[in-house]
Amino acid sequence: MPWYHFLSYFFGGAFLANAWPHLENGASGRPFQSPFAKPPGEGLSSSTVNVLWGFFNLAVAYLLLCRVGAFSLLSTAHVIPFGVGILLMCLVHARGFGRFNGGNLK
Repeated sequence: MPWYHFLSYFFGGAFLANAWPHLENGASGRPFQSPFAKPPGEGLSSSTVNVLWGFFNLAVAYLLLCRVGAFSLLSTAHVIPFGVGILLMCLVHARGFGRFNGGNLK
């Protein structure tokens, strides 16, 4: 498998993980941080903006996972970079969004 398939699956996992909080908050009608807020990533965007941003991330994840190579959840070699991408993006979210939503307790 070419090296760029691993990279694609890693970023596919990261984009999928980034879709979750935006879709969840947007679909629930709650404002949430997004790159389109002022200041970017810190201010709140509307639920509609978050649904659109989450769906865009979901579409990019689909392209990276399903249109590059032949991704298979049954292949450990495919799932490892995918899972690491999800894990790292979730850790970034926990630290970044936790500052605003009470997740970084001392």
